[in-house]
Amino acid sequence: MMNRKMMKQAQELQKNMLKMQQELEEATVEASVGGGVVKVVVSGKMKLESIVIEPDAVSPDDVEMLQDLVLAAVNEGLEKAQTMASERMGALTGGLNIPGLM
Repeated sequence: MMNRKMMKQAQELQKNMLKMQQELEEATVEASVGGGVVKVVVSGKMKLESIVIEPDAVSPDDVEMLQDLVLAAVNEGLEKAQTMASERMGALTGGLNIPGLM
């Protein structure tokens, strides 16, 4: 049976978790590849927010290169966003392993 202190801590953690989820929706990371010819922005909730492709990267003769650059930028952006979310969540939970959080 949980005592009052544990209940209060659980309620506080839940409140902080909701706040963290809202912050992650607003937080973004940027990744760029190919010397900056392809840039992406990804939210902390793993949503691709934008892709910017410089005209120099667009060549009808080398569509595969552009596809590879976009793929690399998106994957790097997702990786950075996941790292950011994990670090923030870890700071909030103090390293507790709580199933279902991430």
